[in-house]
Amino acid sequence: MTVLQVENLSFSYQEKKVLNGVSFSVEQGEIFCVFGSNGCGKTTMLDCILGLNKSEGGNVFIDGDNLLEMSPARKAQKIAYVSQKSDRTFPYSVLEIVLMGRTAYSGMFSSPGQDDVEVAEKALSSVGMSNFRDRVYTKLSGGEAQLVKIARAIAQDTKLIIFDEPTSHLDFRHELNVIKYIAKIIRDKNISVVMATHFPNHAYFFESYGLPTRVALMENGMFGAVGLPSEVLNRENMADIFKIRTKNFRDCEGDRVLNFVVPIDFCAGGEWQSE
Repeated sequence: MTVLQVENLSFSYQEKKVLNGVSFSVEQGEIFCVFGSNGCGKTTMLDCILGLNKSEGGNVFIDGDNLLEMSPARKAQKIAYVSQKSDRTFPYSVLEIVLMGRTAYSGMFSSPGQDDVEVAEKALSSVGMSNFRDRVYTKLSGGEAQLVKIARAIAQDTKLIIFDEPTSHLDFRHELNVIKYIAKIIRDKNISVVMATHFPNHAYFFESYGLPTRVALMENGMFGAVGLPSEVLNRENMADIFKIRTKNFRDCEGDRVLNFVVPIDFCAGGEWQSE
């Protein structure tokens, strides 16, 4: 079943074209990774889908309903968002942060009920953060704060979660932790995910966990290639779109087949070059 359908999405900043008719779909339980360099249009595309940017043209549908025509409250019941930044201005408790994911289901002046608290506590448990329930959010590490934001998205109880570079600024261990929990919620809850990332091996990681995974290589506001990681993340595409020389490797860990790509050097004008 198609959860998200994006049709011919376009956007410009003043006279600069940023999105050039982007189209794609995401099925239930699938993760769609968008991989591209800084400034290629990834975050702008996500902001257009979320309605934070008003697109020049195109449509965004979730479960057949046009997201661009929905009220903010209705949209929040359909789609959750985890940003790359942690806005930690006020000293809310961790539980209070996760409870914010329940505001789409309550009135403007309503307080969270016991049912909402139970949903929030279950969401914290699902990302291994139950012991942080009463901790002050502003005092968490970057990795801990990111897991709390994922718990908030889970508590929002949507069919789709959008992640914008969720492992930015995290160390190697916390990056793995966040990626593993994203894989877990996709598998356990059969939700759909769109994730912008700088790291092509994230797509390979999800694929190795047996999740339905597709990756799109983005360049100049368009998708240069879309497909399975093993089809798209090849030497030719990486050289053509990102002007880098890469090498693909394959290994096994138990029953898991591990694919990964490693950057080797730069290339320009069809010739491999070093800087």
